[in-house]
Amino acid sequence: MSKLQDLVVQTRRDILRMVHKVNSGHPGGSLGCTEFFIALYHEIMDLKEGFDMDGRDEDIFFLSNGHISPIFYSTLARRGYFPVEELNTFRLINSRLQGHPATHEGLPGIRIASGSLGQGMSVALGAAQAKKLNGDDHLIYSLHGDGELQEGQNWEAIMYAAGNKVDNIIATVDLNGQQIDGATDTVLPMGDVKAKFEAFGWDVLEITKGNDLDAILVGMADAKSRTGKGKPVCVLLHTVMGHGVDFMMYTHAWHGKAPNDEQLADALSQNPETIGDY
Repeated sequence: MSKLQDLVVQTRRDILRMVHKVNSGHPGGSLGCTEFFIALYHEIMDLKEGFDMDGRDEDIFFLSNGHISPIFYSTLARRGYFPVEELNTFRLINSRLQGHPATHEGLPGIRIASGSLGQGMSVALGAAQAKKLNGDDHLIYSLHGDGELQEGQNWEAIMYAAGNKVDNIIATVDLNGQQIDGATDTVLPMGDVKAKFEAFGWDVLEITKGNDLDAILVGMADAKSRTGKGKPVCVLLHTVMGHGVDFMMYTHAWHGKAPNDEQLADALSQNPETIGDY
């Protein structure tokens, strides 16, 4: 567990330094999902060495809320998909690490262009059905924002998944209660998200401590045990936006705002280097 916690701290440093360098990017949601990504890529998913687009005979992850690309890129680099030093090119012209993940640059680990919110669920379900057709018993994992659920395409896909018994998918919703313009309850109240998914025929579980590695590992193991039983599985992950940096937490203000020099120094001091910066 100490290794995973070290990765959490180092990845958090990566996120902060990436967005600061170009004065652009989305640190809030990235910081809030750091523990989830580290647990997913280092403990939960069954992954092959190397990368190929088909992803046969391994689990596949799709990031639907692609604006939190800093955490995705850092996780992939720290997992060995590409050199950690390449994080230095985040959001630069001609970089493979664009603000939203894209495929035409050929960045290992990226299978879809994402960030046009509401589309990732449909893609993930297609991949899940492809695995069934190929006789591949591995799983599809996906991540979605809570504000993203305000997009109508999600609910068409959610209805489709249950109606077609797509039971080899674990779709996680990051419930941090914040989106670009404010709290989700202020912008457009989501109501009872669990009840909504259950009404659409999904098996739903909650991880109430979404910034706790142990809770994530236990909760995702539970989710995995529920697959293959005729229902798609949804995990509601309760996180804190900006987690790990005190002045970024519990507010939408850092959804898409980079820290200045003084703020970066403060944030990094709260997350001492553990493995090595790029």
